[in-house]
Amino acid sequence: MSTGTATAAGPDERLARVGPLKRLLLKPELGASIGAVLVFVFFAVLSDVFRSASGVANWLDPASTLGIMAVAVALLMIGGHFDLSAGVQTGTAAITSGLLTTYYGVNTWAALLISLALVLAIGFVNGYLVVRTGLPSFIITLGTFLMLQGLNLGITKLVTNTVQVNNFNKIIGYDVLHAVFASEITIAGASFQIAILWWVVATILGSWLLLRTRFGNWIFATGGDPNAGRNVGVPVARTTISLFMITSFAAWFVGTTQIVRLTSIQAQAGFGQELIYIVAAVIGGCLLTGGFGSAIGASIGALIFGMTSQGIVYAGWDADWFKFFLGAMLLLAVLANQYIRRFAELSRR
Repeated sequence: MSTGTATAAGPDERLARVGPLKRLLLKPELGASIGAVLVFVFFAVLSDVFRSASGVANWLDPASTLGIMAVAVALLMIGGHFDLSAGVQTGTAAITSGLLTTYYGVNTWAALLISLALVLAIGFVNGYLVVRTGLPSFIITLGTFLMLQGLNLGITKLVTNTVQVNNFNKIIGYDVLHAVFASEITIAGASFQIAILWWVVATILGSWLLLRTRFGNWIFATGGDPNAGRNVGVPVARTTISLFMITSFAAWFVGTTQIVRLTSIQAQAGFGQELIYIVAAVIGGCLLTGGFGSAIGASIGALIFGMTSQGIVYAGWDADWFKFFLGAMLLLAVLANQYIRRFAELSRR
């Protein structure tokens, strides 16, 4: 039933009958996978530390939290939308939990639920406004981004007289939170953050959701051709709102991870990260026009980000080169994705 829906809504690369080679070439994550191998080999040759256990732990760490968000953002992009407030929502979630517990004495678990409900409400409002107004999600979420940025800074300064929330490690139940969000696993003498495990879980869940569920078919149909999707019964509005809320949930999880690990959070936390999430998803094979991409590809894009950010340090280069490298990867990814999309369309003719 779900297969029929996706087919009626528009061409679906997952269902096209093609040979093994073409099937491989049509994988959204192919380009990112090749890029990840090349980046690893490049920096592994330049630095022994990069390929050591401790080096691997260091570049998997930033990739993990980025990867969790990149998976959620990829789902949203495949559905045809963007969320420019995704980065600042991580700060909103962490600041809310921090202020409620450390300044107002709210029970830890209640505070976490309140912060989760808050960002889910933000995601719902974003999705609802996009659906109801027909305005581009870029505009809607840009407005949300600016409002949240001001609220995060204004409320934090009003309550704490500073620009950060401190002493989160003194709340009741912190040990449990640390075990879930910030504990470490020792492998080959190196300490790996548990966030890496959650990143893997998020990637598996995101991929399963896209490729094995009816909701996944709805996502592709919504991003590929929403009008055709509506004509065959796809709940485009509900799917869109759900995708914005999934992105908000990921922001809550990452924000909670940050405040638990650092025991404090800056009012400007998450600012600018939304573009990095989008870059990771695009490098991983997501089209800016929607309807094509994968959760695995987005995770590989985050992996490339992690390897590059630490590899440049290990190679002894100026950190300014990182932005250049990231921009070059984005441009190459967009060109490659466009070529793959055209190839996918031609293969069915």
